[in-house]
Amino acid sequence: MFDAEKTKNDIVKWIQDWFEANGKGCKAIVGVSGGKDSSVVAALCAEALGRENVVGVMMPRGEQFDIDVSRTLIEHLGITGITVNVEDACNAVEEQVKAQFGDISVQTKTNIPPRIRMTMLYAVCQTVEGRVANTCNLSEDYVGYNTIYGDNAGDFSPLSKLTVQEVKAVGRALGLPSMFVDKVPIDGLQGKTDEDNLGFTYEVLDKYIRTGVCEDPDAKAKIDRKHEMNLFKLLPMPTFEYKPE
Repeated sequence: MFDAEKTKNDIVKWIQDWFEANGKGCKAIVGVSGGKDSSVVAALCAEALGRENVVGVMMPRGEQFDIDVSRTLIEHLGITGITVNVEDACNAVEEQVKAQFGDISVQTKTNIPPRIRMTMLYAVCQTVEGRVANTCNLSEDYVGYNTIYGDNAGDFSPLSKLTVQEVKAVGRALGLPSMFVDKVPIDGLQGKTDEDNLGFTYEVLDKYIRTGVCEDPDAKAKIDRKHEMNLFKLLPMPTFEYKPE
């Protein structure tokens, strides 16, 4: 049985210990999207380090229809919030790629913004002497629903061993309102939910991760295939082992 309160307290202590060893006096830099993961990470960091030591960075690309949720989270937690629009940076990269190849793939267009956003987080991080929080969870990592060197980067990762259902439970233990914990994630491109894009629900995925049981053979096949295809994102970069003679 998952103990959300204990897990929340354990993560808070882990963040405190990590900053003591790896960033004493530094601020936690969190990219705030308005979704459950960034909301829970920001709340955990505020409890662990004090709200004065957390910076929430909002990074819309042009107009973001739900950015008010991010602003409300920042106000709710009482943390510092800044907004940096990444529209010009993303457009500039896309235009340079198009100039060389004449076109740009959908996958390229999808992954440029998260990589630009991570660049921005590190720019803020090194300006204010901070450490960047990774906000990925186990469920999304398991099936590769992240961008390598984009949202799967960071200096410390509080949620990467927790499934979506467990992240939500920790969010409730933190006292976060439902608007932050239960907000349905949208891809921001075609208006589809994450579950629409994946082809199965997080509830099914989480159960499979924790128990190995998946009653739907089609969903199991999709999960297994995505996991196998995306393992490279989770493993350390392969390196050639040179052995001097």
